[in-house]
Amino acid sequence: MYDIAIIGSGTAGLAAAIYSARASLKTVVFAGDAWGGQIATTNDVENFPGFDTGIDGPELTARMGKQAERFGTEIVWDFIEELDTSGPPFQLNGRLDKYSAKAVVVATGASPRTLGIPGEEKFWGRGVSTCATCDGAFFKDLPVALVGGGDSAIQEGLYLTRFASKIYVIHRRDQLRAGPYLAQKALEEDKFEFLWDSIAEEVIGNDTVEGVRVRNLKSGSTDVLAVEGFFIFIGHDPNTEIFKGKLDMSNSGYISTDARMHTNIDGIFVAGEAQDDYFRQAITSAGEGTKAAMEAIKFVEGIP
Repeated sequence: MYDIAIIGSGTAGLAAAIYSARASLKTVVFAGDAWGGQIATTNDVENFPGFDTGIDGPELTARMGKQAERFGTEIVWDFIEELDTSGPPFQLNGRLDKYSAKAVVVATGASPRTLGIPGEEKFWGRGVSTCATCDGAFFKDLPVALVGGGDSAIQEGLYLTRFASKIYVIHRRDQLRAGPYLAQKALEEDKFEFLWDSIAEEVIGNDTVEGVRVRNLKSGSTDVLAVEGFFIFIGHDPNTEIFKGKLDMSNSGYISTDARMHTNIDGIFVAGEAQDDYFRQAITSAGEGTKAAMEAIKFVEGIP
């Protein structure tokens, strides 16, 4: 029996663990299939406070894990497949074993949608990215390409204009899906060059991205864009499948919380991108993990 069980090992989950364990509560983090979450796939992290020369994602999550363990957190390398919300105590069924806890923090994160084209995985973190805020500064005065045409894609693309010398916008339609205001800003942006009715078919390079092969859906012709960055903005999917029908969530699958990270079930809290479809930053997730842990501590200790 744990006091607080944390499902997920990204910045939200590990921040929650640091606070929970430091409060002398028996704390466990279930690492899941991907230790460290999305940030652990990023080579260089320059916008997480406290690292004036930057830090790579795997090292950041390793340090957070060690910090959590220093206060007594137990890290279990298991993937939780089912959560019984009829508690407390709450039953958590993993692939390897079963567990129970007085309170639960869900920090399962979200996964960016990808294209599944050749070279995408090979160059992930070495020119291929799904976060302009995280990685845009690495492409100062360099040409990049992006895929997408919705609000998020255009917002991220406009952010990239602060750094990139040119931005090819690859979109499978002949007009943007973004709202009128953002669409107009994009069409007026000098750094944008639109490739309508087109799809990306391959990311090309040696050690890093050197180009993207693009095919026009109407003519069938292909071309290679000479770019050094390739950004994919076709949405995210929250990793919340096992909570459907148990925790309140949006139509998109993001778990609903109040301002203090409470779900509709007393004793179950959520932090990070399992509930955040807007900011999606490592530091905001860490802050939410902190809030969720503080509320979970109060719940376990019977403090209203």
